[in-house]
Amino acid sequence: MEGRILAANWKMNPPTKEEALKLAAEMEGLLEGLPLTKLLFPPFVYLPLLKLRGIELGAQDVFYEEKGAFTGEVSPLMLKSVGATWVIVGHSERRNVIGETDEIVRRKAEAALKAGLRVIYCVGEKLPDREAGRHLQVVEEQLSYVPVSENVVVAYEPVWAIGTGRNATPEQIEEMHAFIKAKVGLKVLYGGSVKERNARELAAVPNVDGFLVGGASLRPREFRKIGEALAE
Repeated sequence: MEGRILAANWKMNPPTKEEALKLAAEMEGLLEGLPLTKLLFPPFVYLPLLKLRGIELGAQDVFYEEKGAFTGEVSPLMLKSVGATWVIVGHSERRNVIGETDEIVRRKAEAALKAGLRVIYCVGEKLPDREAGRHLQVVEEQLSYVPVSENVVVAYEPVWAIGTGRNATPEQIEEMHAFIKAKVGLKVLYGGSVKERNARELAAVPNVDGFLVGGASLRPREFRKIGEALAE
C-alpha cells in the first residue's frame, strides 16, 4: 500500500453488467496518473468481468468459511479466484441493516487475511452515541475486534453523517482518526459522505490516510476530483 488510498464502494450499483463495464472503463481512464493506491469494490457479480489497469479490485463483503452449506455466501477463496485482492468488512450498512455483530466482522476479517486478501475494516458510531459523548467508547469496543496486521486498513464511518445531510467537522474527524491510530497503529480512511465539494477540506485533516467513497464513486469525473484532492 503506497501512499494514500482512494477506494470506491459501488454498493448495489449499477444495475447491469453493461453499465458496470462502461463505468469501470471511464473510471480507469480518469484515475490514470494519480499517485494513490486506487481500489474498486463492485458488486460480487461484476468482479470476474473487470480487469483494470492501475486499480485493484475488492469485494464489499465476505463469509468466514472456505466452503459449505451456506446459501448465498461467498468465501475468501472464491473472491481470490476471480481477481479480488481486497475485501470490506463491517461496513455500517452490514452492521446496522443486516445486523452483523463485532464477532462476525472479526471472523470475516480473519478469514480474509488467512486467504491472503487485504482488509478494509469499518468502524463508527451512531448519532445517539455521538450526542451522548460515547463515540470514542463505541469505536474503542469495535477496534478491540480488529486483527492488527499490515494488511488491514481501518475506515472510520460516522454513521450519523452518511446520507443524512449532516457532516462531521474536521475537528471531529481528526479526534477520531488520531484515537484509532493510537489504539491500533493502522492507516485510517474516512468514509462519511465524501464528495467533490468537501474533499479538499477533508484531505487536509491530519491522520486521514485516504477515503472510502460511496455515491460519488458512481460519478467518475467527481471521483477524479476527489482523488486529486487526496493527491495534493
